[in-house]
Parts: sequence; C-alpha cells; structure tokens
Amino acid sequence: MINLVIQGMTCEHCKGAVKTALESVTGVSLVNVHLERGSADVEGTANLDALIQAVQEEGYQASSGSS
Repeated sequence: MINLVIQGMTCEHCKGAVKTALESVTGVSLVNVHLERGSADVEGTANLDALIQAVQEEGYQASSGSS
C-alpha cells in the first residue's frame, strides 16, 4: 500500500476529485481518501510518481507518506 500526504483538500468535492484522479491511474485497485487527515491510501501496482502527478493535475499537492 502507498500512503500519500495531500495538501489543499478542504471539502467532500476535493476528496472526490482526488479519489477519481487516483483511481484513473493504471494499476490502482483500491483508493481510500481521508479528508480529515489530508491523506490517501492506494493499493495496487501503480507507480508513486504517476499517483503524485494525477493528484497535482487536479490542483492539489501530494507527496509520499509512510507506506
């Protein structure tokens, strides 16, 4: 599992946008976005850089958390 720290999420719409962006990345099998913690857990074989890029393309900042 990959944990991402996500900055800029302030509401349920933000959470949904991040979830959709992460789910669109090839190799992702499960996404859980935690608005209150500002993080997301991603399961699958996706590349970390691709996940971060997908989040950034939605206008949020993402970085690797603990995995």
